[in-house]
Amino acid sequence: MPGPPSGAHPGAMSAFTVRRLRPGDEGALEYVAREETDFTDEAPSPPLAPADARAYLSDPHVWHWHAEDDSGQPVGFLMAYVHRQRHGSALHVMFDEIGVREAWRRRGVGRALLAALHGQMREAGIGEVWVLADNPEAQAFYEACGYEVDELQGVMLTREVSDRSE
Repeated sequence: MPGPPSGAHPGAMSAFTVRRLRPGDEGALEYVAREETDFTDEAPSPPLAPADARAYLSDPHVWHWHAEDDSGQPVGFLMAYVHRQRHGSALHVMFDEIGVREAWRRRGVGRALLAALHGQMREAGIGEVWVLADNPEAQAFYEACGYEVDELQGVMLTREVSDRSE
């Protein structure tokens, strides 16, 4: 996908639509990976390999939406995962990531993406969603959208597992 039109004036941007990505939208994932800094203020991510992108978009437990301007260019995205639980409600949603182009922030894009997520949850009969906020601005946005601090989490730890023995 090409970038935004050169010389586009942020004040002129207003119309956008939200749609859930499906198989065939692999290029949209690649575009957002390349442009990630403008959406999330993070360094660009390497895009998924084509087969991995197709598998991601084909997985019924992966929910990924794009907000797109009137020319079809992504101006925001949201990704979430449906998880099975071992207790309580059978399913919940982990809202993993949201990003909105800097020029489109504070124009309702994030709220529209959350509305799409919540609508999909109602359609699927899933009542619980959670998100981890990694900065005060994100937490304030989620709270403004009706999310509440549930419990304070500890430090997230990661480990890369390779084919070497322990």
